[in-house]
Amino acid sequence: MNTASSPDTIAAVATAPGASAIGILRLSGPEAVSAVSACFRPASGKALTDYPPNRLVLGTLLDGDGAMLDQCMATYALAPHSYTGEDTAELQCHGSPAVLSAGLEQLFRHGARQAGPGEFTKRAFLNGQMDLIQAEAVADLIDAQTPDAARNAAGQLGRAMTEKIQAVADGLIDLLAHFHVVLDYPDEDLDPLETAEIEATLSRSEAALRQIGATYRRGRQLTQGVPCAIVGRPNAGKSSLLNALLGYDRAIVTPIPGTTRDTVEERCVLGGVLLRLVDTAGLRDTADPVERLGVARSRAALDEAELALVLLDGSEELTEEDRALLALSEQCPHRLVLVSKSDLPTVLTLPDGLEAITVSSVTGQGLETLEEAVRALFAGHTPRQGELLTNARQAEAIRRAADSLAGARQALELGLPPDAVLSDAEAALSALNEVTGQSVTEDVTRRIFQRFCVGK
Repeated sequence: MNTASSPDTIAAVATAPGASAIGILRLSGPEAVSAVSACFRPASGKALTDYPPNRLVLGTLLDGDGAMLDQCMATYALAPHSYTGEDTAELQCHGSPAVLSAGLEQLFRHGARQAGPGEFTKRAFLNGQMDLIQAEAVADLIDAQTPDAARNAAGQLGRAMTEKIQAVADGLIDLLAHFHVVLDYPDEDLDPLETAEIEATLSRSEAALRQIGATYRRGRQLTQGVPCAIVGRPNAGKSSLLNALLGYDRAIVTPIPGTTRDTVEERCVLGGVLLRLVDTAGLRDTADPVERLGVARSRAALDEAELALVLLDGSEELTEEDRALLALSEQCPHRLVLVSKSDLPTVLTLPDGLEAITVSSVTGQGLETLEEAVRALFAGHTPRQGELLTNARQAEAIRRAADSLAGARQALELGLPPDAVLSDAEAALSALNEVTGQSVTEDVTRRIFQRFCVGK
């Protein structure tokens, strides 16, 4: 879905809001270089365009009266050798919000307009500088909260996922070309050898797509966090543990059992793993209708969790409710049992064979051990660069492509006419083109880039 470059020039602050050491003003479009040249004077007295592209030039940023706003650096690049494929320019200023705002106003005065969310990367996509997988990887890279998430996004930006999908697409294109020959010459039936080769190609392509699609679960955990339910009886220390892991008081903590009546969700990185922590209401039988609703939501959070942190109150004897909770939590793919309140006298006796980590949210005892335990649980999940699907749009299109190939293979096995196989194979190729952006609607494109920040 590549189109000609946009006719207007856009500008935006490309660095995060707030004061910082450096703030960048970014432009793209036909007037990008002239707009910067109108309000930037190189210290040498030359014009900015007297310098070659892609070179940083020291100078001053001027206001509308020619007074100095800042001492800064400027650079420019010419189409198509730029991020967007258009003429681009940047001003690297001191990171004062007042300076950046005033500088942006000058750029607007000289022909630029405010860029929308993700508009620079959208132009890069529309101008053929990157495919849609790479464009979405830019947003993932900006949002990455762990090294693994950053590595996966960087790999996709480097076309690792694109190349996997394109390899399947190329095979389908060859297959479609063969079927079109058969349709053009209907008297030439497929011989058994050709049928076997086509079936092998369809099976191999479907298997490759199923394998790619299966990475979405881990990719979603990488970008959104591993669902982690903190469960236990009322007053076992669940909210205190959440606050200790986050490093601030997110949940209300009181000595009164049943304080937490709904789930509280936050993200944190523990042992290099992004966790989506859910502090749940204490699991117990209760007549209180509000607390009962909270308990139901706690059970639902446990059902959906990839990891359960099961808290047992070390200052009390093990109860039947504790035993029931331990049994219930065994359904979770991963479980860590924690004995809480180690800063108090320990009364709890663990069942034989049950391993647990002793922790105190007051003193911090055991939290490093917990961190290492989480790291060990997910150490084998470290992805190679770019191998994981990370969003639902990609995963859904890959699933449709694989399903279409399964239909094509079935049509071939049943001896249906070639156009039946061709129809399903074309549907598979169309779905793959949606992933890379070779065929995607404007509405989908707009929704994708709306998640980007302004200036990227």
